[in-house]
Amino acid sequence: MEKKINFRDLKFKFWLYLGGFAVAIMIINSLYEGMKQREIKRIGEKLEKSYGTEQFEENIYRVSFRNGLIVQLFDEERTLLISSNMFGNFRPFKNGGKEIEQFFNMFSDGKDKVLEVINDDRLRAKLVVYGSKLIDEEGNEAYLYINAPLERLDATSAVLQDQLIIITVLSLIIAIMLGYFIAKKFAKPITKMNETSKKLAKGDYDVVFEGGEYTEIDELAETLNYTTNELKKTDQLRKDLIANVSHDLRTPLTIIKAYAELIRDISGDNKEKRDEHSQVIIDETDRLSNLVSDLLDLSKLESGNIEIQKQEFSLSELIKTTLKRFRILEEQEGYNFIYDGLENQINVCADPDKIEQVLYNLLNNAVKHTGEDKKITIKIEEKEEKIKVSIIDTGKGIESEELDKVWDRYYRSSKDRTRKNEGTGIGLSIVKNILELHQVGFGINSTVGIGTEFWFELKKIMLSMVE
Repeated sequence: MEKKINFRDLKFKFWLYLGGFAVAIMIINSLYEGMKQREIKRIGEKLEKSYGTEQFEENIYRVSFRNGLIVQLFDEERTLLISSNMFGNFRPFKNGGKEIEQFFNMFSDGKDKVLEVINDDRLRAKLVVYGSKLIDEEGNEAYLYINAPLERLDATSAVLQDQLIIITVLSLIIAIMLGYFIAKKFAKPITKMNETSKKLAKGDYDVVFEGGEYTEIDELAETLNYTTNELKKTDQLRKDLIANVSHDLRTPLTIIKAYAELIRDISGDNKEKRDEHSQVIIDETDRLSNLVSDLLDLSKLESGNIEIQKQEFSLSELIKTTLKRFRILEEQEGYNFIYDGLENQINVCADPDKIEQVLYNLLNNAVKHTGEDKKITIKIEEKEEKIKVSIIDTGKGIESEELDKVWDRYYRSSKDRTRKNEGTGIGLSIVKNILELHQVGFGINSTVGIGTEFWFELKKIMLSMVE
């Protein structure tokens, strides 16, 4: 898989490297000075320990040669006793003169040791200077003087600074050139996206946004393609909504008008015909009323304007109460409602009014789609801390590829297109929204030729025997 260029990482690394180089140059002098001072102090303390021995003068020459230092020894009269200048080091102090006066002034305020970095006007360079007052066994005083030049590091630092300037200039030139080509390459897919967006704005939802060679462009293309798909779904839903609502309103209105004209022109004086025609008008009016009511409920649910009022109530009693509304179908049309559940009182925490609407819609859906035996089962199962409610019919079932569409508004199975089985088309969509508000599990299981089960779960509060 080809690795995409991440422009943000590239830019960050460039400035990180350049900044690190600049910081290193700024701090290298101070770090080196500190290291040099500690080295000179260590050498000086080592020489002090050998003062008064036969190896003292030899040690002076040895450390001077090995470390590139100037080591000198003065008596208390400021007369030069030993000097390591024979090895070609920087010119040491001579007897008398301004420099030696400065050195001895460092021991003011009773100091026995001094360690400083000074600017030497003679050499035009910085020196690390170490001084120590020595006293022999007879009480004679002597002064040890050590200096080490820092000009070597200053030269290196100057070279690095020059290199930084050169690198900075080159980097800016390269950055400008690179920026031009990157911007050109970066702008090309954005230009294409802009053209594609114009097509999308005109209603062409089949457009595809193409990515580029940068991670950010790919992420933007994926987001826009996702947005396009969602807009396409929304547009299709809008078209389906208009078509279905228009159909559901036009059909009953046409029937109402037709039967009203029949009453006016033909059956007005015939009581039996007039009552029959009037009943049709009433039924179609009820259908319209139910449609408007369901549309309002669904609109409120989807807009979030409905708040559920959770409370403790008996689920078993609510199911039995809801079933009473369907008893007339048992008596007049031979439907068989079977309650398969515990006889115990099952208490749950939910909004009883909304759960009753869920039960009614699921039972109403089962009535429309159950088989010729007109058998509908309401099954209650206890599952640990939850109660599962299932509404099962014996209808034709639903194809597996259509299961995901069942909860969509105005969905109707391709096998059920007769007017007898048509409702408002949004009952199951209302069920879905109510259960989602409750944040509970729900679903559908269906086998073609056997039947369909709609189920949902509620949290159990307690289970007690009914007295």
